[in-house]
Amino acid sequence: MNKPPAAATAKSTAKTRSSKKAASSRRSSKPTIDTSKLSDQLKELRLPTFREQYPTAAEQAAREGWTHPQFLSDLTAKECQARHHNRIERLMRNSQLLAGKTWEQFQWSRVPLHVTQQFETLRNGAFLDRQDNLLIFGKPGSGKTNLLCALGDQLVRRGRSVLFSTCQMLVQELLRAKRDLRLERLIKKLHKYEALIIDDLGYVQQSREEMEVLFTLLSERYERGSLLLSSNLPFSKWEQIFKDPMTTAAAIDRLIHHSVIIELNIPSYRLEAAKKNKTPKHGSPQSKPGSEE
Repeated sequence: MNKPPAAATAKSTAKTRSSKKAASSRRSSKPTIDTSKLSDQLKELRLPTFREQYPTAAEQAAREGWTHPQFLSDLTAKECQARHHNRIERLMRNSQLLAGKTWEQFQWSRVPLHVTQQFETLRNGAFLDRQDNLLIFGKPGSGKTNLLCALGDQLVRRGRSVLFSTCQMLVQELLRAKRDLRLERLIKKLHKYEALIIDDLGYVQQSREEMEVLFTLLSERYERGSLLLSSNLPFSKWEQIFKDPMTTAAAIDRLIHHSVIIELNIPSYRLEAAKKNKTPKHGSPQSKPGSEE
């Protein structure tokens, strides 16, 4: 068998060694990446949690041998969690819900079981996607306001935008907006809330002008956003609110279409609490017939 010439063999060997040396050189030389501006860059990108956590995460990644995607995933998850928490806090501040009236603090034992079951269904917020309304009727003290706030609290914690207002305060705000020629702007602002809670409709008698702006809001919001409303007056007495049979019928028609209606036929919570507080004190002298006062 013929062997290749020695010169050719030497040339091939030299070429192989040269290629290996070049490859080794490329592997040993690492690109220089300037990380001195990383903090400022993360600030510019508005990633505050990423910026705060990355040094600690980098140390943990080196210590535990994380891959690059694992390191990135850990920081991204923390940024998302922080943003979610901040968003819920912002929604809660903007909701103007009454303090202390949360889902956990509501006395569910006071309401019928079917009401509790209905609210368990409502708390997931799916009815807001359908622009359904919630109408709660009951006597003063039956817990209407507490129920609305408890539900609003749950909706906010699920990332839904909610605004709470008494009917009286909302009507006055609408009336001021009308006088300042910005009623349309205010109604558009209210449309941004997925759930608009109007508490105590009919509790205070309003003028015709005040009820006109409220009717305008109800009409404009129809099938555009959910209304969560409480009233101590049944529909049969709503003419006292809207002052006119046609306006009353139109308002009711818009509200009951796509709505859940709940009636709270239960005693007043405040009355029950007052009765409990009237128990006689131990050791107090009892008056006798004919005794001097």
